[in-house]
Amino acid sequence: MWEIELEGWDALKHGQFIKLLVGQQGSSFERIPAYMTRCVMDMSTETLCGQIWMPDEPFEWTDRDFFRQQRPESPMIYEAHIGMAQEHGHIGTYREFADNTLDWIKGAGYNTVQLMAIQEHPYYASFGYQVTNFFAPSHRYGTPEDLKHLINKAHGMGLSVLLDVVHSHACPNIGEGLNQLDGTDYQYFHDGERGWHAGWKTRIFDYSKHEVLHFLLSNLKYWMEEFHFDGFRFDGVTSIMYEDHGLNGFAGYPSMFSVNTNVDGRVYLMLANELIHDYNPKAMTVAEDMSGFPGMCLPLEYGGVGFDYRLAMGIPDIWIKLVKDTMQDDWDMHYLWHELTAGRPGEMSIGYAESHDQAMVGDKTLMFQLADAEMYDGMKKEYHSPTMDRAIDMHKVIRFLTCATAGNGYLNFMGNEFGHPEWIDFPREGNNWSYHYARRQWSLVQNGGMKFDWLAAFDRSMTYLMNTRRVHCSGPAESLWIDNGRKLLIFERGGLLYAFNLHPTWSQENVFIDCRVTGPGGYRLALSTDDWPFGGQSRTDMNFVYHARDTEFGYGIQIYLPCRCGVALQKVEW
Repeated sequence: MWEIELEGWDALKHGQFIKLLVGQQGSSFERIPAYMTRCVMDMSTETLCGQIWMPDEPFEWTDRDFFRQQRPESPMIYEAHIGMAQEHGHIGTYREFADNTLDWIKGAGYNTVQLMAIQEHPYYASFGYQVTNFFAPSHRYGTPEDLKHLINKAHGMGLSVLLDVVHSHACPNIGEGLNQLDGTDYQYFHDGERGWHAGWKTRIFDYSKHEVLHFLLSNLKYWMEEFHFDGFRFDGVTSIMYEDHGLNGFAGYPSMFSVNTNVDGRVYLMLANELIHDYNPKAMTVAEDMSGFPGMCLPLEYGGVGFDYRLAMGIPDIWIKLVKDTMQDDWDMHYLWHELTAGRPGEMSIGYAESHDQAMVGDKTLMFQLADAEMYDGMKKEYHSPTMDRAIDMHKVIRFLTCATAGNGYLNFMGNEFGHPEWIDFPREGNNWSYHYARRQWSLVQNGGMKFDWLAAFDRSMTYLMNTRRVHCSGPAESLWIDNGRKLLIFERGGLLYAFNLHPTWSQENVFIDCRVTGPGGYRLALSTDDWPFGGQSRTDMNFVYHARDTEFGYGIQIYLPCRCGVALQKVEW
């Protein structure tokens, strides 16, 4: 351990490039300091360098009390990538995101922005998940002040901002990041095979070292203190929790507490949650964990890991598997209901219908899976075919059903809400280093003649209903009726009655909805996927009042429910 003190006020100047020259056994090599807060490309050498960043005028925050603000009662998260968030064919900036995209997010009904790929990473196509410089905001999108401007503006609009933080592994590049910073394999990471992730080919932190703990914990405080982030989505929590990084799967609860447990990693996550909530009691932490570990969202005092929420990672897998591998006539409603609603009492979770991984080249989004080749020519409003009509209907139904049953919050990856037509394909040799597919085409919604407009309009109405009725703040969805033959799911949540007909062709009359939970009175549709502003056929009457009464099936109402349709009914005065 050593230090150097440079004398004089101008020993280091704003904008100056800097590197460490490390000597070992008669040789020397260049490295970037581990705590560097800005890294940029030195075009004269075409290498990533540290850069001294001390602007004369400090950034003026207008959200000085941001950590005293209440976090969203139930998070409606809009997951976004700064560089891909603009429509033009190059990397978007923090300023463009602040000036263009935040308005879209707010107008779409989301209250939380989750920013990906912020920590510095040399390989753009890594989606930000191979970090080299943990304290440096990515230079691709602008200056640190530009990022502060974005967060400051988001807070002024009432939006919380989460950082997608990567502490589960590190980029293996030598010379740009932490790998062999001092010439050894084991300064920050485990030595030998244990120091490598077999699936990701990246370096694994040694969480038993106090210096590593200080590095990672101070990194969390830095992003909150310096940039006013409201919390974190922790990437790869399963990899931190287990020695095999979850690559071998889990066979029930015993495997979650076996010798495979990385005790040091688990302790780090507990310390991280303690620090975050001690610094900002209103902060939000979300775990991306595929293990289903039962203590993930338990408070530390109860022996838990201390996260506020976990992502319900199984739900996107279930949807894509059903759409891809099973004819809709054969979907099992009991299985679907179980997968959508399974969860431990008191465990806070965030549901989502599709992940950002499905938007990448080599995979397919829900919209692409549903529409297939017709996606390219079938999105004009005047175009109709059985495949395309089903795709539009089911895109709305799947997202509505997922959102209505989601535990305590909902997440959407940018563009998926309106069925974005293109895969994400980062610049590479195979596409002539083009940015054409690393963007989002917002103009498709504004076109007026495209079905993307219908899907976006439905998503806005859905989030509005969820927010105004505080659905995710209520208890879990309560099943009222499941009919596998007729492909019906009927349930109650937050004082609303929901009815879904997932049959591909059978529109059904006199579908009974039990009203014993919600009580007597009149009921009117609050939202219908079949309404005409959303590309539906308006076979469901939004103005008709259904009166609860005794029927041969019990006390309730009977409605007409078209195929591939979902509705929510609210109680009205009559």
